[in-house]
Amino acid sequence: MKKTIDFYGKRNIFFILSAAVIVIGIVINLFVGTRLDIQFAGGAVIKYNFAADIASNEIEKIVEDVSGRNATVQINEAYGTSDGQKQATVSFAGNESLTLEEQTAIADALDEAFAETPFTVAESSSVDPMMGATFFEKCMICVAITFVLLLIYIAIRFRKIGGFSAGVCALIALAHDVLISYLVFVIFGFAINDSFIAVILTILGYSLNDTIVLYDRIRENRRLLGNKTDYPTLVNLSLNQTLFRSVATSVTTFVAICCVFVVALIYQLNSVMTFALPMMVGVVVGCYSSLFIAGPLFAMWQNHKHPVISEK
Repeated sequence: MKKTIDFYGKRNIFFILSAAVIVIGIVINLFVGTRLDIQFAGGAVIKYNFAADIASNEIEKIVEDVSGRNATVQINEAYGTSDGQKQATVSFAGNESLTLEEQTAIADALDEAFAETPFTVAESSSVDPMMGATFFEKCMICVAITFVLLLIYIAIRFRKIGGFSAGVCALIALAHDVLISYLVFVIFGFAINDSFIAVILTILGYSLNDTIVLYDRIRENRRLLGNKTDYPTLVNLSLNQTLFRSVATSVTTFVAICCVFVVALIYQLNSVMTFALPMMVGVVVGCYSSLFIAGPLFAMWQNHKHPVISEK
């Protein structure tokens, strides 16, 4: 006899687990804080290529002495170079961008301090704080519009089984995924940047796909079993039928992204790591929310909406 899981009966366990993870993440966020990248907060970034063993704090001290501003320095392997060069990423957060004269002064100071190795400017960019705030605002509006369009789409597509309630439950599951993905950025010290927006939008599409498959199965089972079957039984049956597909798809996707993360870790590609790691968590959380959040919530809503149907 095939073993089945009582998703609906154990729903409180799943809800408490999700709530506990989110609360712990929020508490950590209160102590750690949220760090915005210069794309949103404004500031400047200069990347230098060099070929020597130099500590980041040495470069940081020289840059701060010359510029008179706080700076953060990260050193990684310079990707795409054949002579084993390293790359120093110097970030300035603040209300002013760097002038050409300031950039020249910094470069001269580095060349003077480390005469044995030349510092070559690989990339230089500045973002006005007002432009960064506007960009962040537009990104948030984009995410909000996505939520609204998804609600309308699900409400229309699954109107025969309670489209609006299905849409709301799907959005609650998506909000759950987005919040946990955000907390991953905070806990691991990643700055909120365009990678964060890319991760959020990708997870929205991926997680929603799992939920849509579940709702399709619920609709089909409703047609086959008729209106006498209560929603807890209907949702449990549908969840067990889609369980293997959801897990198999998630595992496959997780392994693929994990390979990308490992390569990025080996070559110290921070921009790729800040995308791959939250995506790995998002894939797992997206699968979890579709099975353990959206389904049971939908069953609870419909069971409350149709009190004549007894709960099992």
